[in-house]
Amino acid sequence: MGIGKNIKSIREERGLTQEQVAEALQVSFQAVSSWEREEYKPDTDKLIRLAEVLDVSVSALVEEKHKPFKTKEAIYNWEHMKTYVKATAKSHKMYNTLKAVDFAVEAHEGQKRKRSDIPYIYHPLNLACHALSMGILEDETIAACLLHDVVEDCDKTLEDLPVNEVTKEIVRLVTHGKTSAENRDKVMKTYYAAIAENPKAALVKCIDRCNNLTTMSWGLSREKIYRMILETEEYYPGLLLVVKRTPEYNDAAWLLQYQMESMLDIYKRLM
Repeated sequence: MGIGKNIKSIREERGLTQEQVAEALQVSFQAVSSWEREEYKPDTDKLIRLAEVLDVSVSALVEEKHKPFKTKEAIYNWEHMKTYVKATAKSHKMYNTLKAVDFAVEAHEGQKRKRSDIPYIYHPLNLACHALSMGILEDETIAACLLHDVVEDCDKTLEDLPVNEVTKEIVRLVTHGKTSAENRDKVMKTYYAAIAENPKAALVKCIDRCNNLTTMSWGLSREKIYRMILETEEYYPGLLLVVKRTPEYNDAAWLLQYQMESMLDIYKRLM
């Protein structure tokens, strides 16, 4: 697949018309059409700007493409994960988790993951299943995995949560408000420093980041992916150290660090 076909294919994937692309580039739509027909090629400046408009790398536009791979946005059915979490919670008498499951499902009802049709509840259930698969059977920690975004995204308060104070404190720590370009660095430093004081919160946040790293290729723009990489490298080694220094989390710390660093390396090579 040549550059013209690449441009057309990606433009159509983004739901953009030739006129919209032309307007963004300040060229005529005939110019865009000629590129897609491979009568002409965009000059370097226009190619770089075109990559920004289409939210892809320049190499994605110019390299010959092979048959595209089929990708998955979701691996497991969220209702099956919910059943698994509830069954495990009942078996181990995890009463906060049992209350948290139904509360989270109701609170996130109607919400979708970014740039997808996946129900948002898939994300917190994924965190809970991830923690359980690493042998974490702490009631408060699993409940916090399920509720970690409820206060931030669902117009709920800590007092609304049907769980104990330990769980509420974890949720409080991993919840942060909106930031601006002016205050983001200061807010994030304070935010992560507070999480690092609580090993349970550090564990939940690390699991959350692992899940977000695996989905950011389709859920975030290239600019936000770049920012996510920088933020992960700045703050998560400290959180992983907190997790690693907690004896009952030793195995989880190794697995989380491996997944996080592997994902970062893959994204850096593809960026």
